[in-house]
Amino acid sequence: QVQLVESGGELVQAGGSLRLSCAASGRTFSLYAIGWFRQAPGKEREFVACISRGGDSTYYTDSVKGRFTISRDNAKNQVYLQMNSLKPEDTAVYYCAATFQTTLPTLTTDTSYRYWGQGTQVTVSS
Repeated sequence: QVQLVESGGELVQAGGSLRLSCAASGRTFSLYAIGWFRQAPGKEREFVACISRGGDSTYYTDSVKGRFTISRDNAKNQVYLQMNSLKPEDTAVYYCAATFQTTLPTLTTDTSYRYWGQGTQVTVSS
């Protein structure tokens, strides 16, 4: 089992940057692929990015490609989401999640993830 805690969300102006962190408990963190999802008010939760267990493979939804970067440090049990050139449409609650799944497209589907954090609010003002 793994517990996840997100942090780093805040209010930022359009064009700005934020780095979200996802801290995991447990000694089996490196066995999980990690995904970032987000949910805006009145909308369904959507996939943002994911990273493989070893960190050598990443995948992004089209709307964040070239702006967001996902990374992980298994020694510190941490996953990061660096978000640059933020837009008002990036406003959402951001969640990290863990899964034993290893292949696309399952890693882009929220139902593939077993463990979830509580979320962190990102608000981008125009």
